[in-house]
Amino acid sequence: MPIYAYGCTSCGSQKDVMQKMSDAPLTTCPECGKETFAKQLTAAGFQLKGSGYYATDFKNGSQPKPKPEAAGAPCGSTGCCPVAGVA
Repeated sequence: MPIYAYGCTSCGSQKDVMQKMSDAPLTTCPECGKETFAKQLTAAGFQLKGSGYYATDFKNGSQPKPKPEAAGAPCGSTGCCPVAGVA
């Protein structure tokens, strides 16, 4: 069951309530009794797991090695360029 955050616009009280998704939203504030109790927008709490995410793939600092061209070697000096030596 999800946990919803509620807040009262009259007295400012806040409360987290565990409800079914099919339950009607609460409207009466448990503190002041007014009908100004409403759901608040909050961030979803989830964690990405499995292969393909930062936490599992790059956690130990392993990163792909840069290609020689990216490291500053001129094209053709490493023998990787198919047009090396062409003027």
